[in-house]
Amino acid sequence: MKNLFIGVFLLVVLAVSPVRAQELYFPPLTGSTWETVTPASLGWCESKIDSLADFLEGQNTKAFIVLKGGKIAIERYFDAFTRDSLWYWASAGKTLTAFTVGLAQEDGYLSIQDTTADYLGTGWTAAPPAKEAAITVWHQLTMTSGLDDGVANPYCTLDTCLTYLADAGTRWAYHNGPYTLLDAVITQATGQSLNQYITTKIKSKTGMTGLFVQVDDNNVYFSTARSMARFGLLMLNKGKWGNTTVMADTAYFRQMITQSQSLNPSYGYLWWLNGYNGYMVPGLQVVLPGYLCPDAPADMYAAMGKNGQFIDVVPSQDLVLIRMGNAPDNSLVPFLLNNQIWQYFNEVTCSATPVTPRIGEVPLTLYPNPARDQITLETSARLFSVSVYNMQGQAVLEAAGDNVLNISQLSPGMYSLHAVTSEGTVIRRFVRD
Repeated sequence: MKNLFIGVFLLVVLAVSPVRAQELYFPPLTGSTWETVTPASLGWCESKIDSLADFLEGQNTKAFIVLKGGKIAIERYFDAFTRDSLWYWASAGKTLTAFTVGLAQEDGYLSIQDTTADYLGTGWTAAPPAKEAAITVWHQLTMTSGLDDGVANPYCTLDTCLTYLADAGTRWAYHNGPYTLLDAVITQATGQSLNQYITTKIKSKTGMTGLFVQVDDNNVYFSTARSMARFGLLMLNKGKWGNTTVMADTAYFRQMITQSQSLNPSYGYLWWLNGYNGYMVPGLQVVLPGYLCPDAPADMYAAMGKNGQFIDVVPSQDLVLIRMGNAPDNSLVPFLLNNQIWQYFNEVTCSATPVTPRIGEVPLTLYPNPARDQITLETSARLFSVSVYNMQGQAVLEAAGDNVLNISQLSPGMYSLHAVTSEGTVIRRFVRD
């Protein structure tokens, strides 16, 4: 009877807990050793790998890596590219910048709620002083500075190129100029160059290689594909490299890969988010319906750069996908190419459709609504964490899996609640009266 009880108990625990079959693997900090796992041992359809490789080669791919549990399951190089070849991350490097901003905040050098002028000085834009003073580091991280992305050179970081269009926080636009100046914010705040700070805080702890290099108006990160994979693995393990903590600020980490504002549902802190119903693209001021990559798992978050530089992280499946190369189209963020890769990769994993529930499909009831002091969440899924955002997209409350949430400290108004559960993420709005 005792053994039967223990067996039933374990079954219940396994049913409600997201348990990994084994711990993630992390390659040594130096050398070329990196353990592999065969697709056959994972139960994948090996016969489909050649079709995936043919597609990748036809799309001007140079490197493609799949990590499963941290181990290399697929690694292919094309067009004379090798494991040691260097390539640019393009806008995928934005995510490395976002991570570094979080480290600088953790170290006490800055706060993302600080005004950008605190680090760049007044007059860093051509906006009226009061409008410039409203722009914070958070607005740079979320692409909501309100500065005009329709100028002749949206990459330009000179004050004359950074003109006022809308109040900070009221307009989302994929604008590289304000983003690039985050590098200067980090430098001014830490007293170190961007490369020096990243070397000390990230590369020395993960074995990553590479450098940010000035290319015209842009700061572009160059590295190997495996170095890109190391960063993806660091993200998969929530900012830890094995037992070494690289980012201790778990709240910032969650905010980085969660909807950061209500204007573009599929954007975090310079990370693209899958599974949210609606997304914006560079150059357009409309929210397109549907999911960013409908054939990818809903919990995927991605670094995406011009010509198809991708880091796709899928926590529910312990997966990291890396793609380097050129792309047939010239879009700044080639969503379509990323989704096509997932269409082929789903065939490799013998799965025609993503296995993670779509965001919004998780049953969850929130009451009372409106509420004054507390709200209760009812769901059949296991509740991991809850984040509450105001209508400016700023996180105002976070809780670790509490079904009863104390909202008494919130100001009256409407809020967006994001609940991360064992069956996916669900979003609800409520009113604090």
